[in-house]
Amino acid sequence: MILAFKLSFQNTIYMTFKSLGLNESILKAIAKKGYTEPSPIQGKAIPEILNGHDVLASAQTGTGKTAGFTLPMLHILAKRTIDRKRKIRALILTPTRELAAQIYENVKEYSTHLDIRATVIFGGVNQNPQVRTLREGVDVLIATPGRLMDLKSQNEVSLRDVEFFVLDEADRMLDMGFINDIKKIVKVIPRERQTLLFSATFSKDIKKLANEFMQRPVFVEAAPENTAAETVTQIVHPVNRTDKANVIVKLIKDGDWSQVLVFTRTKHKANRISDKLKNSDISAAAIHGDKSQGARTKALAGFKNGSIRVLVATDIAARGLDIPLLPHVVNFELPNVPEDYVHRIGRTGRAGASGEAISIVSHDEEEYIRDIEKLLGFKIPKKSIPGFEQSPLAEVEKLEAELTKKNGGNNNRRKPNNRGGGGGGNFRKKSRR
Repeated sequence: MILAFKLSFQNTIYMTFKSLGLNESILKAIAKKGYTEPSPIQGKAIPEILNGHDVLASAQTGTGKTAGFTLPMLHILAKRTIDRKRKIRALILTPTRELAAQIYENVKEYSTHLDIRATVIFGGVNQNPQVRTLREGVDVLIATPGRLMDLKSQNEVSLRDVEFFVLDEADRMLDMGFINDIKKIVKVIPRERQTLLFSATFSKDIKKLANEFMQRPVFVEAAPENTAAETVTQIVHPVNRTDKANVIVKLIKDGDWSQVLVFTRTKHKANRISDKLKNSDISAAAIHGDKSQGARTKALAGFKNGSIRVLVATDIAARGLDIPLLPHVVNFELPNVPEDYVHRIGRTGRAGASGEAISIVSHDEEEYIRDIEKLLGFKIPKKSIPGFEQSPLAEVEKLEAELTKKNGGNNNRRKPNNRGGGGGGNFRKKSRR
């Protein structure tokens, strides 16, 4: 099949949810949440979904894309006869537990006045309660690929009646290596279905994936590919790598920041920075793949209610976090992949609110920042912090001293290359999160 795109250009300026044709029960639930006008992605995607088209949507985090597929999906399901045995008619796949839980909450809220049951399944927790709920029957299933495949292999899930298949955060799915699971799932759901694929970025791999299991999808876009929200103020603080931990403490204390999401590349670094902040009398918690689901849920709840000022996370753990009006995002370490920078800073400046994205950049990350600026199409303003000005020579000397001490006075490590201190030429190697 040759992938054929139909572009959607609806004008969303004067749209309301009512004008989109959604049923009264759904409109009542939307009104309770205080929404009246759809966001651009909702205004473009909802009519196409209601018209029965497969939809390939490009939308940044924070644009309202979840409602963009859940509202029309619920509308269509509510119009059709409901089987009393509650067979799974809609399957929503997401890459992370947090995102799955958030979508489930949205589906519950929007279907409050409908005779539709939904549930969510993901790993990291006991499967027995999930199995019991599935046996009782559900119409909408939100799942992560791993747990879905586990329960499918145990014959605890039947996907023979799926009418809607939604793949959310498709780009992250591919990054996390779920492509084989996705292909296996597609093989066991009906060919006659409506497929919706949402992604923050559109790579060749995403378009290839769409080509494999979508039928002449409509392409809708809320913002240009790989761009940052205009409401986010971005700044780079050039510092020495060995000063980074002290810099982040200074920024948080001097700015009296109360809600900060900090990104690191590795789980180990997330733990270290969280400990550093707590030792500096700043309440903090780390979330990453090695944390139990209970610990991650508790940390996120504390962050939302204000008892935890700083949440330190890896990219994978932070994907799908729904934190309204988050004012500050800090890149303690820049991501290896430029597109991930866009995902990260998309956590702030959501729904029209302003936000600030701060990157603490050491000399060995200069290549990363150049790649990010190339992707964004502009230079990010740089501002030195008094007392922590970047000094490449000082950085090299500190690292050499540390290595000499660690090696008992013998430092046989090769000198850093001309990209800067501590790089060793391995700047582009992808870290395990």
